[in-house]
Amino acid sequence: MKNFRLVLFLMMFAVQFSSAAVRLPNIISDRMVLQRDTELTVWGWADQGEKVTVRLLGKHYDTVTDNLGKWSVTIPPQSHGGPYVLEVNDIIIRDVLIGDVWLCSGQSNQETPVTRLLDLFPEINVSNNHAIRHYKVPSLTYIESEQDDIPAGGVWYSANAVDVLNWTALAYFFAQEAYAKYGVPIGILNSSVGGTAIEGWISQENLKEFPQYTTPLAVLDSLRQVAQANRGNTPQMPPQPTDMGIGKWSAENMDDSDWKTMAIPGQWIDRGLNVSGTVWFRRTFDVPASMDGKHARIILGRIIDSDSTYINGKFVGTVSYQYPPRKYDIPAGVLHTGKNTIAVKIVDSSGQGGFVEDKTYKIIGDEAEIDLTGEWKYNVGAEIVRPAPTGGANVNRTPMPSRGSGYYNAMIAPIVNYKVKGAIWYQGESNTGSTGIYAQMLDALITNWRRVWQMPNMPFLIVQLPNYMKSLPQPSESNWAKLREAQLKAATSIPNTALAVTYDVGEWNDIHPLNKKDVAHRVFLGARKLAYSENSIVSSGPVYKEMRIDGNKIILTFTEIGSGLVSDGQLKHFAIAGADKKFVWAEAEIVGNQVIVTNNSIRRPVAVRYAWADNPDGANLRNIEGLLASPFRTDDW
Repeated sequence: MKNFRLVLFLMMFAVQFSSAAVRLPNIISDRMVLQRDTELTVWGWADQGEKVTVRLLGKHYDTVTDNLGKWSVTIPPQSHGGPYVLEVNDIIIRDVLIGDVWLCSGQSNQETPVTRLLDLFPEINVSNNHAIRHYKVPSLTYIESEQDDIPAGGVWYSANAVDVLNWTALAYFFAQEAYAKYGVPIGILNSSVGGTAIEGWISQENLKEFPQYTTPLAVLDSLRQVAQANRGNTPQMPPQPTDMGIGKWSAENMDDSDWKTMAIPGQWIDRGLNVSGTVWFRRTFDVPASMDGKHARIILGRIIDSDSTYINGKFVGTVSYQYPPRKYDIPAGVLHTGKNTIAVKIVDSSGQGGFVEDKTYKIIGDEAEIDLTGEWKYNVGAEIVRPAPTGGANVNRTPMPSRGSGYYNAMIAPIVNYKVKGAIWYQGESNTGSTGIYAQMLDALITNWRRVWQMPNMPFLIVQLPNYMKSLPQPSESNWAKLREAQLKAATSIPNTALAVTYDVGEWNDIHPLNKKDVAHRVFLGARKLAYSENSIVSSGPVYKEMRIDGNKIILTFTEIGSGLVSDGQLKHFAIAGADKKFVWAEAEIVGNQVIVTNNSIRRPVAVRYAWADNPDGANLRNIEGLLASPFRTDDW
């Protein structure tokens, strides 16, 4: 009985002790960077009435939790430096730096991991900068309400050669350049999620003018219940055939003599194969004696959509969706001198599957490389069987109303007490279908974030969408161009914003271009002007101002010309139209600080467009400082 009472007492004491313990937000942790030269907030939770003491740099700050168990203290502005120790009661946060903190947000190009860039920028492998730090907020969406804390699991990493592999790419190059310029510790707070639209990052309060994204929760719940009840009216996917190649077609010596052939790289629909489902590709290749039994790497560019890859029957790697590069290790002992076999199983539901063009396809050893482009054999393992259309309720169905703010609630609202220098926004790919309201939504997001951070002039740096998809031979309409136009409109109409123009550093065949270093440099130019008050720096390329018609010529005037307008060779990607609104390529030349645009077939021109395309390949109007002119149009058609 005595032992039982002792255990009970200890349990009660442990519960009381744990309930009284102070809890900090997940972001306040070892190796963090705090914003210099501004009042700092340290906050958290504990029992009601709990006394909390925060200690930093020999000073202490006392508070008591409120009736909800919340507490916060304000620390006076601090100069840059460190490392320091921050204490909150018995909690010790070590290796704290004070410098500049930048919030990076958006979608997948903001989230691109630095590990994808190691081949292009091998210096990352020997990075050794402990004065710059990176914190990636774990991904979460929550549409119901704003959360108090971000998800657990985030860690502050420095940029030494081991930790840097946990960084995102744009953040790394921006932090490196900022530290090299000012010698001040740099913290990157990265709150981004691939595939997200802008409405997910704006509060419900600031989405009021966009009612399509503020559907009441009760209405959403009701509509979901109706959808659930009507699920029986939805055509169900019929049973799918089993992949005939499983366990057989990956084997090294499998007889594929009756398989058809296809040139690789390329999409199979362009090679005459109209199939959605699983397609297997096989190829034999010769291995020199120098690679016999040795470790090697295989690079398979990009594949649409998922792949599973085998060398001599041994599984070497898989990726589940189309965007990441395929780079797999071939273990020692797999390759042998002479004939070897590669088998790749591709699963695609769009009918557009295959190996993306203009990418690298090779096996790389220490002393030799093996080219994998050319003829491959292929066979269909399983074809997707789609349900037959049923008509009725499934035809022209009204889209389900939605609700924004999910990522704001879970990944922005909980960190607004964490002081920052400014924000870097890299997003837009997911909104190319709603370009008409994007400028207003970007305005709403900037207004929102400046309000909650209590920074009316928060520097806000916008990355314009890069070039993407195949360039077209004739002028055409482009949602990507319209999105870039919306980004330019926001940047030129909202104070203390800057735009980094990037349509020369993208990749036509990759929505995630790897050259984040040049992007970061252009973003940093905007930061130098807005956040670091280098007012004389040229941070923007030419921006269209106005046009004047003179006979068969249109004369264009620009702002942000820097030291003057230039181009590398003949100006390209200018188009001109008459009253019929049909654009044709134009001749353009720089005269002083203006551009004169003509086409002899258009006697009475009325409009000009520049770099108006998904991929404005070759567009080359710049200022002498080397910064590209933003795409524009003089019409509103």
